[in-house]
This record gives sequence, C-alpha cells and structure tokens, in this order.
Amino acid sequence: MTQHVLDDLVARGLIGQSTDLDALRADLSEGSLTYYTGFDPTAPSLHIGHLLQLLTMRRLQLAGHRPLLLVGGATGLIGDPKQSGERAMNTKDTVAGWVDSIAAQASPFLDFEGPNGAQLVNNLDWTREVNVIDFLRDIGKHFPVNRMLARDVVASRLESGISYTEFSYVLLQSMDYLELSRRYDCRLQMGGGDQWGNVSAGVELVRRADSRRVNGLVTPLITKADGTKFGKTEGGAVWLDATLTSPYAFYQFWIQAEDAKVGEYLRLLTFLDVEEIAEIEREHQTKPGLRAAQRRLAREVTTLVHGQAEAEGAELASSALFGRGELRELPESTLAAALTEAGAREVPKGTTIVDALVASGLVDSKSAGRRAVSEGGAYVNNERVEDPELALDADTALYGRWVVLRKGKRSVSGVQLV
Repeated sequence: MTQHVLDDLVARGLIGQSTDLDALRADLSEGSLTYYTGFDPTAPSLHIGHLLQLLTMRRLQLAGHRPLLLVGGATGLIGDPKQSGERAMNTKDTVAGWVDSIAAQASPFLDFEGPNGAQLVNNLDWTREVNVIDFLRDIGKHFPVNRMLARDVVASRLESGISYTEFSYVLLQSMDYLELSRRYDCRLQMGGGDQWGNVSAGVELVRRADSRRVNGLVTPLITKADGTKFGKTEGGAVWLDATLTSPYAFYQFWIQAEDAKVGEYLRLLTFLDVEEIAEIEREHQTKPGLRAAQRRLAREVTTLVHGQAEAEGAELASSALFGRGELRELPESTLAAALTEAGAREVPKGTTIVDALVASGLVDSKSAGRRAVSEGGAYVNNERVEDPELALDADTALYGRWVVLRKGKRSVSGVQLV
C-alpha cells in the first residue's frame, strides 16, 4: 500500500504547524490538490533556508499534487518585517532582476510538464493594477488591527518602530492566497515556520472574503543542536547559487553537520527512505569518527542543488585536500575553488614553507610554523615536510601555482604562487 504523503511528512518531521491536519488529509485524498509556496526576491539567490520549502513542494508533486511556484515581484518590493529592524528598500529594477534569477533557480526542483505540472506565478501580476481604495475596502476590512498588533514580529518592533509599509506586508501576502484560490482553486499554502503568521492570515482572509475553507502548513525551522537558527555561517548565508557559494563550500557546509542533527537533516533535506536513514544513523552511532552520515548528507544535498558531477567533484576535492585522495586528479578549477574557500593567499615563488604556513593562516607565527614542521605536523600537497627552509616553486606546486598546505589532520589551507 502506498504511503499517504502526509504520513511521509510526519515521519520526516516536516510538519511544524498546520490549520487542520485531518481536513488537509481529506483534501489530499480526494485527488490532485493545488498548493503554493512563495519566495520573495530580497536577494539575488535563494539560500538553504529556502531549500527545505522547494523539496517539500517536490514531495507533494511526486504524490500527484499540483504546485504553484510564487515569486513575489510585489511583496519583494516591501519585504516581510524582520525582528532586527526595518528592511532596506531595493529598487524596482533590482527586484525585477532578482525575480527572474530566483524563478530560474527554483524551477529545476519541480516538474512543469504533465497533468500536475507546476506553474510559475508572480504576485505583481495581480497587485500592480489594484488601487488603494479597492485594496482597503476589499482586503483591509478583513484585518482587525488588534490582531495585527499582536503578531510577534510586530509586537517586538513597536518600541523600536515599524513603518506602515512593513506593518501592511501581511495584507499583501494574504491577498496572494485569495487570488490563487480564485484563479487556480488553490487550497494549501506552505512555508517556513517563521511564516506561520502570514500563512494563517491568508487562510483567514479566504474564509472571511469567500466563505471558503483552505489549508495552511509550515515546516519547522531547522536549527543546530544548541537551538540557534540553521543555515548561516560566519560569512553569511549559504547560497544555492554556485557563484555565491561554490559547490565545494556547499558540500563542506554539510560535512560539518553536528552528529546530533545529521539524521534530522537527512530526513528533511533528502529523498532517502526514512528506513534507510535510520540504518545510516545506526551505523553512524557505531562509528561516528568515520562521519559516514555527514558524507552521505553532503553528497545527497549537493547533488540535488548542483548536480551529480559537481557533487562528485566536491567530494573528490574534500577527500584529496584532507589526505584521503590524489590531489593531482583534481581539475584545476575544482582545486582553485576549494583552496579559495579554504583561505588561500597569494605568495611569491620561492616563499618558504614556514612563511607560507603563516600567510595561509594555519599558524600565527614563524616559530609556530617551524614547530609544526619539526613535530611532523606540516604537509605540502599531502606530503610531510621535514625541512623548514623548503622553498615553494612551480615544480612543487600543482598546475604550476597551487600549493595545498595542511597542519595536522584537519587544518587545511593553501597558497597560490605568483
């Protein structure tokens, strides 16, 4: 017997909050149901916080339901209120460009052919012609101000200040659900856990305006073991765009997943069966040092986002840089991307290994560099170095200019000879 898609979502931990799961189950069981998730163009690329939504959309489509991929050409001009303060307004041309790039980036995750083929929609199409009088009469009248003030993000901003523009964002997003309900018989909106206020407001607007019951569901926010928000690094977001976060850096992000969370990430972000994931978890608990679960996670998610060839290249680079593979088998482009992500710096030809270790950031002083060499903990292209005066030249380097440096087992960087 085929598993109901809702049971699969429950088993994977994909349901954070919902309006009425029994009602949603009944609607999903009736036949193909149209649903949507919205993505606001507030940056040139989606990041891994959006990836969960795209994969959840795909799960429902594989179960026979029809996705609407909404890119917020209108809502992106306003921006969902943030806890930290007012958003900077981007120009209309900038937002329009981001609409196109995000639509192109999100589309490969869905199938646009067949009876339940996805459809791309832009809320600017129905928002640009709405005049302010009609908006206030037809939409605004359904929103009690006291309930809007009680929303967490609004309440937290009342003292520091929130503009009427951001305060009104929920009306615009809710209008999306009303329009999609009328145009496409859409009966489910999905989103991230931080969107529950907007999702539930849209459900309520459809009920008030059209006396129609529709569904809302949000996934939980993905967090680290300490409860902090998942998906950020010291440098900012981990982007799905390969020009902003290279496939190697993307792969490395997943390799570093915490032992306590790797099973959860496998359930949320891959299409592996939950039974197979449970077996991976059992093996990982037996031999956590092998990090087999993290390697499987990194391979699966990188393949989903960047394709099999890039995933294999990132996996090969990761293995080679840490001494488990042959560096000379790496294409120069892969090697260069990996070393750049690892913090490689330019140094003149003839630089000594000690000076290169300092320049790469692997040690903080020449004395520390000499100590690393004397203790047998310094490596050039995965070969242990014994001479602290070793000069790096084109013969030493890979492709005549790249040198992989390692201190101990885990600290890797490099230099580019110029």
